[in-house]
Amino acid sequence: MATTLSLAPLFRQSVGFDRFNDLFESALRSEAPNTYPPHNVEKHGDDEYRIVIAVAGLTEADLDIQVEKGVLTVVGDKRETDKEVTYLHQGIAQRAFRLSFRLADHIEVRGASMNNGLLSIDLLRVVPEEAKPKRITIGGGKEPELRQVSLQ
Repeated sequence: MATTLSLAPLFRQSVGFDRFNDLFESALRSEAPNTYPPHNVEKHGDDEYRIVIAVAGLTEADLDIQVEKGVLTVVGDKRETDKEVTYLHQGIAQRAFRLSFRLADHIEVRGASMNNGLLSIDLLRVVPEEAKPKRITIGGGKEPELRQVSLQ
């Protein structure tokens, strides 16, 4: 028996949370989270974040990092194979992978670096002035002007 969870009642008294609703629904649709390769999501201050991905055996040329429509995608694919090697035990997985991270509003990718088999992607939250909270002053003694709009 399939059950469907609707978040519509939660958003009846909200304005502009369509994307938030979509994020929840896409998270609920995802059955198995992607756990390969191992990775960390770190917070380094109020507005600084870093994603660290273990990419043992891969070079910078084997990796592709893209940001499109608020989704950061990291693709790894081992391009060259050593056909002369016979593995008696292969514990280092060098399989292809694709990791996707949905970025929150105003998150920018600042750069990426690779050190000791770890790919680090630095992120920064840059909130523009128009998105910061604003104080609304209450007019002293004046009533707001109401006008009737004709629909003809």
